[in-house]
Amino acid sequence: MDIKTVIFIGPQGSGKGTQIEKLKAVLEARDRRRVVDIQTGRRFRALAATQETFAEDKIATSLNSGVLQPDFITTVLWGRAMLDQLDDKSHLLIDGFPRTVGQIPDLDDAFKFFDRMTIDVVNLATPEAVVRARMESRARQDDTSDSIEERLRWYREETLPVIEYYRTRPNTRVHDVDGTLSIDDVHAAILAGLQLD
Repeated sequence: MDIKTVIFIGPQGSGKGTQIEKLKAVLEARDRRRVVDIQTGRRFRALAATQETFAEDKIATSLNSGVLQPDFITTVLWGRAMLDQLDDKSHLLIDGFPRTVGQIPDLDDAFKFFDRMTIDVVNLATPEAVVRARMESRARQDDTSDSIEERLRWYREETLPVIEYYRTRPNTRVHDVDGTLSIDDVHAAILAGLQLD
């Protein structure tokens, strides 16, 4: 099996975390290679839950308001994870970056450094009404009405252009998946796109 480098993109509530876990299980079952799973949202929430430093307090406040976290913190989180965990044999699954076009050059530099030039992007295309309802039902502390609307706004304005960039990037395949399908059907579509079915 070829080494996989997969970026998951979709609005919050589109099921990225669930699908990463399902794909990770498939890769681990079929291949002896390690799977490095970097989900920056989880890392931000872990920092916010600690609130032992000034930075962690600020992260908690900004998460609750739904604003996009600063690029430098996002880059530090995924950069440290790659430096600590990634090798030339591991599969890599990414969620939570790049969220803006401005974050792409740093990630491209990392891909070049780690010799990962063939990239798959899973675009979980999910209507706002669907993800809004999902976020409202999961009862997470940072899922207030205002923060949900703010996250949807910046997804439209900042993250959708990232998908269009990847459609034009050499050696990159974008797989558009209907995020309104059942969890199992979304998973099957992802496996088909990655030629793992």
